[in-house]
Amino acid sequence: MDKAHHRFHELFAQLGLPNDPVSIHAFLSRHAPLAPEIRLADAPFWSPAQAEMLCEQRCDDADWAELVDQLDASLRYSG
Repeated sequence: MDKAHHRFHELFAQLGLPNDPVSIHAFLSRHAPLAPEIRLADAPFWSPAQAEMLCEQRCDDADWAELVDQLDASLRYSG
């Protein structure tokens, strides 16, 4: 299956978040590190629609799944 190629900033746009580099950095800085026991979609800073989108994309191994994994990894890093 040929998946669409998306960029990290496009995921932020899909989530309804500002997606310029400064805003992405600020978001990651504000919310990282995410505790290891919290699933990405269960993080308290998502709206219900955002959490559903993240869960569906990862669970379905959909077009955005790789970037959802990248977002998850970025939120686990505290540096």
